[in-house]
Amino acid sequence: MLEIRNATLAIPGRTLLKPFSLAVAAGEIVTLMGPSGSGKSSLLSYIGGDLDHTLQASGDIVLNGVPLNGVPPHRRRIGRLFQDDLLFPHMTVGENLLFAIASPQDRLPKMRAALESVQLGGFKDRPPHTLSGGQRARVSLMRTLLSEPLAVLLDEPFNKLDAKLRASVRDLTFQHITSRNIPALLVTHDAGDAPSKGRVLMISDDGSVQHV
Repeated sequence: MLEIRNATLAIPGRTLLKPFSLAVAAGEIVTLMGPSGSGKSSLLSYIGGDLDHTLQASGDIVLNGVPLNGVPPHRRRIGRLFQDDLLFPHMTVGENLLFAIASPQDRLPKMRAALESVQLGGFKDRPPHTLSGGQRARVSLMRTLLSEPLAVLLDEPFNKLDAKLRASVRDLTFQHITSRNIPALLVTHDAGDAPSKGRVLMISDDGSVQHV
C-alpha cells in the first residue's frame, strides 16, 4: 500500500496543495487531476523523492508500512513513467531492459519474457529510434516493471500518443500494473485516461483535493 499522510505543497507566496491524505491499495490505480500548475507532477516528485528545491512540502510518504521521508530516490523502489519514454538512445531495446534488472540471475530470460509479454519478441537488438511511439511506450513500461517497483507513479504517460494508440497502451499499462498488485497513482489532464470504476481525485483552484 502507498500512503500519503497530510501532504502539502507550496511555492513562495502560494499554496499548491492543502493538507490531504490518500491510501492506494495493492493493485489499485488512483487518478489525480487538476489544472495546469496545480501541483500534480510535483506531488509525484515528492513521493519519488526528487522534488525541486524551490518547492516546499510536508507530510509523510509510507510504502508498505515503511516511511520514505529522507530515503534517497534510488532506494524507494518507486517506478516512474513520464510523457517521454526516456529510453537510452545508445542502448538496444534489450540493453534498455537489462539495465533495469538488478538480479544477476536469469537476466536474459527475464528480458526476453518481458518483450514477449508486450508483443515485441523480436525487437531486443533494435535501437530505440527505429521503434514507433507505441512500441517505445511498451518498452518503457516493461523497463519500469523489470526494476520490480513496490509502487508506480504515472505522470501523463499517454499524453503524446494518438487516440487509438493511447487506448491500447493505457489498457496494457493498467493490465500489467494490476496483475502485479502494484499500487499506482496516475496524474492526467484527461478524464478518459482514468481506469473505469477507479477513484478520481481533483485538485481545486484553492488547493483542496476532492473525490470526484
